[in-house]
Amino acid sequence: MAAKEFLKDVYALKSAAETRALYDDWSATYDQEVGAKGYATPARVAKALAVLLPDRAAPILDFGCGTGMSGAALQAQGFSVIDGCDLSAEMLAQAREKHTYRKLWQADANAPLAARPGDYAAITAVGVVSVGAAPPETLDQLVGALAPGALLAFSFNDHTFDDPRFLARVTHYLDTGTCTQLLREDGEHLPGIGLRSTVFVLQRR
Repeated sequence: MAAKEFLKDVYALKSAAETRALYDDWSATYDQEVGAKGYATPARVAKALAVLLPDRAAPILDFGCGTGMSGAALQAQGFSVIDGCDLSAEMLAQAREKHTYRKLWQADANAPLAARPGDYAAITAVGVVSVGAAPPETLDQLVGALAPGALLAFSFNDHTFDDPRFLARVTHYLDTGTCTQLLREDGEHLPGIGLRSTVFVLQRR
């Protein structure tokens, strides 16, 4: 019997509770399902960050780390101090098995981010802030956790651009001088289903 596929349900999620429940159920087969569709964004984000953050010992927070695919991509680029957080306890259990992270914790969608400016040289959010996942206001928490000079590397898939609120948050940071955009690059996300994503890297001013 074929394993259930969850990807088709992701973009219809409406709340943090629904998101947590789906990813808990998906955790055991997540890597296999998205891997079979050529999930490219974790490696793209990691490569972009590797160019812009030469210090491979700089601490990184992998926000919405899931099963740890994004952390593994960072590790493959030589980064050695990686922490992760996620809403789903079951996804975190999978991430622990990869032995990539210095520490992992379960995030609370209704609580402030457990990171202060200066804790991390960079925060990544690979496929996290998007339609069916974290709302655009989540970016405010991430930007707020950056010290001047620190980086935020994240991605928007094609579906996310359908909701103008997401890009509007990025534009707000640039227009107000809160951040400088170091990279905006379109590329493959899930080529197996023809879905693309845009990788952004912002630097806090």
